[in-house]
Amino acid sequence: MHNESRSESYAAAGVDITAGYKAVELMKKHIARTRNEGCLDDVGGFGGCFGLNVLGMEEPVLVSGTDGCGTKVKMAILMDKHDTIGVDAVAMCVNDIICCGARPLFFLDYIACGKNVPEKIAAIVGGVAEGCVQSGAALIGGETAEHPGMMPVEEYDLAGFAVGIVDKKKILDNSKMAEGDVVIALASSGVHSNGFSLCRKVFDIDNNPDSLYVSNEKLGGKCIAETLLTPTKIYVKSVLALLEKVDVKGISHITGGGFYENIPRSIPDGLCAKINKSAVKVLPIFDLIMETGNIPERDMYNTYNMGVGMSIVVPASDVDEALEILKAHGEDAYVIGEIVQCDETKIILE
Repeated sequence: MHNESRSESYAAAGVDITAGYKAVELMKKHIARTRNEGCLDDVGGFGGCFGLNVLGMEEPVLVSGTDGCGTKVKMAILMDKHDTIGVDAVAMCVNDIICCGARPLFFLDYIACGKNVPEKIAAIVGGVAEGCVQSGAALIGGETAEHPGMMPVEEYDLAGFAVGIVDKKKILDNSKMAEGDVVIALASSGVHSNGFSLCRKVFDIDNNPDSLYVSNEKLGGKCIAETLLTPTKIYVKSVLALLEKVDVKGISHITGGGFYENIPRSIPDGLCAKINKSAVKVLPIFDLIMETGNIPERDMYNTYNMGVGMSIVVPASDVDEALEILKAHGEDAYVIGEIVQCDETKIILE
């Protein structure tokens, strides 16, 4: 199909368009894993088409989210391991839109690279596809752009966006939140995709990368690099199952800004999330970051998820059922606090 398409002049300038064609061929097997009933065409056209099924919905609302992986990409490049960073790109988007109660429909990615190495690009997209499978979204398109001169040949950046759907009457509305409601934590898989600039400074990654590969007892024998590269956990399917059975009052995805920025986003004025720090199952990597970098505890809770990837507010009467559902879907779910009246702040950690 692309036998006639080759520009020697463009290749001499640093862009090999035939590498892009090869990358597309290599990634098709990954994309095929994500196909669902909404997919209408194959990858390779100018736009991704998706058939929207709104049967059973009174007022369907589309919910979108976009994000990247930040400087976590640096870890993937340092380790020359590119098959999981795509999970992070999907997770950062779908975990956001599920906070509205929306079911992800499809995802598109964007990869900018210094040099298009088809096998590397296919590995990245393989991770994206895995994230889509975990969230039930279809990977219906994307873009790979070769940017010689903009970044070194071995580097790349990855971002994407997701679109989901929810019936308007089922959009999560925190106006029903009340004093006495309970805050449930869903455990994270690690650092997820935020705070990596601080991680790089604390562990002196740019100047001393070899130290990342030493086995660390505090991390259960894993090295720092392996631990930091652990993919972001995707909560979509467990949260969707919860929404079918329980009156959820609010959901927060704990990303950049940690507890202090994200939990208040789902709390209405006049109420506050009172979090019991002793209940939080802090992961060893966060203790190591805090100790190595001499980071104040408040800064840690204002930067990282600290072991809580998502918080969910439910009525006290529904706590047992909520925990049962979440645990049945593989979540380490537990109570970390309650909703109280407070006009001065929306979160208290004590």
